[in-house]
Parts: sequence; C-alpha cells; structure tokens
Amino acid sequence: MYRRTAAAAVVLAATLTLTACGSGGDDKASADAASAAKPKPPAASPVPDPADATPAPSGSAPGPVLPDAKLTPKTGNFKENEKKYLSGRVPEKMDPAAVLQTGQETCQRIERTAKRDKDAAAASIASGEITGARDAINHLCPEQKPVLAVAEKGFGDSPRTAPAPGTYRAVTQSTTCTWEAKAKDGTVLASGPESPPTPGTKITATIPPGTTEFHSTTCYAWLPA
Repeated sequence: MYRRTAAAAVVLAATLTLTACGSGGDDKASADAASAAKPKPPAASPVPDPADATPAPSGSAPGPVLPDAKLTPKTGNFKENEKKYLSGRVPEKMDPAAVLQTGQETCQRIERTAKRDKDAAAASIASGEITGARDAINHLCPEQKPVLAVAEKGFGDSPRTAPAPGTYRAVTQSTTCTWEAKAKDGTVLASGPESPPTPGTKITATIPPGTTEFHSTTCYAWLPA
C-alpha cells in the first residue's frame, strides 16, 4: 500500500512539472506572436541629397541661392553670358554647372525644333511645353530671339483672359480644334471653326475687341496670323 501511494505521488509530481513547462512554452509562444503582430514603426524617410534637387526652369530659385561671387564651375570658367543666366537661380549646395546644363538643353531643344519648323518651336514655347525659354534664349542662344518674339505674342490651348484682339492661327494637326471668344457678361462674340476642319486645313480665330475670355479645345497653341 505504501509503495502504491509513493508511486502515485511521483506520477502526480511529474504531471504537474510537465504542465508547468507546457504552460511556460505556451506563454512564450503567445508573447512572440503578439510581438510579431504589432505593426513596426515606419522607416525614417531618407534625407534628400541637395545635389539631386531639380533647379527651377525659369526665374529665381526658391530659397537661398548662391551669390554671384560663388558661381564658379568645378573646372574652368563660366562665360559672361552664362554667369548672367545663372545669377539668382542656383540653389545653395548645388553645382552651378548642373543649372547651366538645364538652360543649354532648353536652347538645344528649341534650336532642333526651329530647324524643322519655326512655328512648331514658337508654339512649344507659347503652350508651355518648353519652360524657361525666355531666360535661356536671352542669355544662352540669342539667335532664337525671333522665335521667342512670335511665341510671346501667342498663347496656349487654355482659357485666355483679355487676349489682344486680332487674328490667330492654331498650330495643330487636330481636326477637333474648336474655340470661342466671350464678352464680360458671357455673351459669345465669335466662335469657330465655321466648318469642320479637314486634315491639312489651317484653323484661324479672329478675336474681336471687347473679348475678355478666349477658350479653345485641342488646338495646342495659337500664334499671330
């Protein structure tokens, strides 16, 4: 009888030990699962390198800029016209040569387009497709000033407030180009085209005096006729 009682006690002690160990393992597993379920904090955003910044295509650069005295390339020297182009537009900690390259590429694009079609070059400026053209042309490629002069008398395919009266031509191949000129009270003073345009047909718009708004659709850009 004593032996049976002692054996039973040993079995009971072993059972309690196993239960305790199993409970501890379950608690640890539950803790690990809870930890894994918790969302991890987002990784910190990398700090942008100033050298990766894109310079403003036209006008003064936002924020602090390099003083003219520090507008020097890493090698060689800038020409006088290049210095004038860079003045007031190079952000601090940016290589002036990178900003100059932006203007040079603008000139190259205008020159290539004008070589094929001067109207297309002027329209790309008037429409806003090519940005920073005025400063680039005036300082870096002045031979393109005639193109700029035409572009500055035109405008893009968007609502135009108080356009100068006159006749304009649409620089587009689209046959869905439409336009209308409105007075201040909303009265339509003129609209067009008078007949559906066909491929190769030049679309013109005559803006009468008193026009306060000019709207066009799919006409790309307008240049003086």
